[in-house]
Amino acid sequence: MRTTELYEPSARELDRRAYRRSRARRSTAVALASTLVFALLAYLTVTNAPGWDRTRATFFDISYGWEVLPDILEGLWLNIRVLAVAAVAVVVVALMLALLRTLRGPVFLPLRLLATAYIDLFRGMPLLIVLYLVGFGLPALRLDWLPTSETTLGTIALVLTYSAYVAEVFRAGIEAVHPSQRAAARSLGLTYRQTMRMVVLPQAVRKVTPPLLNDFVAMQKDVGLISVLGAVDAIRKAQIEVAQTFNFTPYVVAGLLFVLLAVPSARLADWVTNRAARRQQAGGLV
Repeated sequence: MRTTELYEPSARELDRRAYRRSRARRSTAVALASTLVFALLAYLTVTNAPGWDRTRATFFDISYGWEVLPDILEGLWLNIRVLAVAAVAVVVVALMLALLRTLRGPVFLPLRLLATAYIDLFRGMPLLIVLYLVGFGLPALRLDWLPTSETTLGTIALVLTYSAYVAEVFRAGIEAVHPSQRAAARSLGLTYRQTMRMVVLPQAVRKVTPPLLNDFVAMQKDVGLISVLGAVDAIRKAQIEVAQTFNFTPYVVAGLLFVLLAVPSARLADWVTNRAARRQQAGGLV
């Protein structure tokens, strides 16, 4: 019978692991101490400022913040719905643009030029201007089949802008796949479409998952800009409350809610990035 022997690290490897653990504990302790010192200094600086009492009453009124929290949460639900729809649409449109830009052959030159022009235009134009052009320009055409809802128009503007960014991320992933992968697939009889779908795209998406998640985190923040079109989201709800009381605490509440919305995605992006880095740097143990 064949016996499977468990791997036993050498004494040198055990020493290395112990050294890494001690360094990690020391680094964590130093980082924690420095963070606490910095937080204490910042707190003392802010709270001892001459205008702190006025600032606290205007921006950090806890009782007023709890009072407006339900209304702002209702507006945040609109932001979440817009984010979900826009994220799916961005992936579809961006993937189409990336595929158009990677088409081979002179016959596809017009498609490549159109995709390049689109990406250059919307990567260079600020999102706020796109929101104004789409939100006020499309309804001005007075076409019956065009949407007039502020929420829908804001979603369209987000998709137009972020599709340009994400398309370049997808294109980078597609071009990062070694040409031998395509050649091997074609030698097996796969068509161009089958090669892209079963060989190239799975590897490309795996390579660009961290930057895709970072773009998603950025879009979580920018989805609040649809309020400039009149959509009653979290920021618009906060603005309405501020206009009634001239207390800016609702803005702080809305900002904290967006931060809480983005933190899980940011940590997921960090985890995926570190996981990919560990895979690339994995080596044999000595």
